[in-house]
Amino acid sequence: MRGYDKEFKEEAIKLSYELGIRAAAEQLGVPVTTLYTWRNRTKQYGSIAFVGSGNKRIDPKTAEVRAMEKKIKELEAANDILKRALGFFAGSQKK
Repeated sequence: MRGYDKEFKEEAIKLSYELGIRAAAEQLGVPVTTLYTWRNRTKQYGSIAFVGSGNKRIDPKTAEVRAMEKKIKELEAANDILKRALGFFAGSQKK
């Protein structure tokens, strides 16, 4: 099985709309069924149609929310460390 990168797939899809699927598949040396599959994925998923092997297909908004949630957890952990440090130093100054 031959692997194709995202850019090749996107260009092949554009060419298939310009020339037709059979002509584009013949010109590119790609099976017609593969080109049909790529076109259907693009219709179904849009810009996240080709994410690569082993990667989850996550829309950009969901990815942004997950990144923000991760950042919040990191900041909360840092805040807890600073609170403990403040308590430690405040306790040592009372002596």
